[in-house]
Amino acid sequence: MKKPVTYYIALGSNKGDKFKNLQLAVDAIYEQVGNIKLISKVYKTPAFGFESDDFFNCCLVLESYLEPKKVLKQLLSIETKLGRTRNTKKGYEARTIDLDIVFAEDQIINTKTLQVPHPEMQKRRFVLMPLNDIASKVKHPEFEKEVSALLNECKDDSKLEPIKIWLKNPSKQFDFSTYNYIAIEGNIGAGKTSLATKISYDFNAKLILERFADNPFLPKFYEDANRYAFTLEMSFLADRYQQISDDLSQLDLFKDFVVSDYDIFKSLIFSKITLPEDEFNLYRKLFYLMYKDIAKPELYIYLYQNTERLQQNIKNRGREYEQNIADDYLEKINAGYLEFLKTQKEFNVKMIDVSERDFVNNREDYLWVLNKILLNSL
Repeated sequence: MKKPVTYYIALGSNKGDKFKNLQLAVDAIYEQVGNIKLISKVYKTPAFGFESDDFFNCCLVLESYLEPKKVLKQLLSIETKLGRTRNTKKGYEARTIDLDIVFAEDQIINTKTLQVPHPEMQKRRFVLMPLNDIASKVKHPEFEKEVSALLNECKDDSKLEPIKIWLKNPSKQFDFSTYNYIAIEGNIGAGKTSLATKISYDFNAKLILERFADNPFLPKFYEDANRYAFTLEMSFLADRYQQISDDLSQLDLFKDFVVSDYDIFKSLIFSKITLPEDEFNLYRKLFYLMYKDIAKPELYIYLYQNTERLQQNIKNRGREYEQNIADDYLEKINAGYLEFLKTQKEFNVKMIDVSERDFVNNREDYLWVLNKILLNSL
């Protein structure tokens, strides 16, 4: 899964309830575009280049999976919804809300509709001062100067006054800080890795991803299950045990918690389906010898998707060895998980039906999932 792009967005308003306009824009950006990492102070600034009421200006750091053109499209849509009507004539004007992309990491874009970095940002103190609050060391990709240097060199002598009220960051409504270790589970194609990865980026978590792609027995198993089932399950068990033990024992001072896209108990669930009874009995003894020594997740998230949706996801991700997985096999796996979860008393389990949700490509669905995990609402 690709990493999100870091954007730096400038916001301004000088019509109506200016602070409220900024907060509504911040909320809409979070809901529609991406995760907000930082928000600067809000500054009262004089109108630049024309006579009008004072502005309220700020900047924010945004992480989004959208490409710059799509981010711009979303920002323009938010402006429209908040009451801005753009003047087709050249020149400055009063506005309910103004949203501009200042930087998109080190990208340089020069098209008819979008120019990044913003071509006038270095001339405007009302952009540079709030940007300096949150990105003083970020370099302009063309000028190769840090924001703090651009602010010092700026010839704009406008007087900016910080106001004493801070904008609220909507991302703070979700708090994983009560957990040290979270596991995300589900059937083949349920979206475990995608959700774990997104949570790790948005909430500063150490990410543990199952190393299934490195297992040489997995393609062989799908070709000849009877021959390779025991070998496959033993290799997975050994690798999962080692990975979880190693990664959880290594303290990362720069991360707030650990999130993984599997729990080791899946070894027992899958082996019960794939192995004959005598081999499973042996496997189960070996499993519990390991299981008693391994850390258990404090939050266990199970993503449920119906079989039809799972098959669509499997087809879309295009792993050749998965393309002939039978519906019956997926249904047995799901039944195995449900049986385990019904009898499980050790875990704090959140089971979420995402059959009708696309939390990878639809931010509204992603926020819905977060609500189900942490707030259990909506």
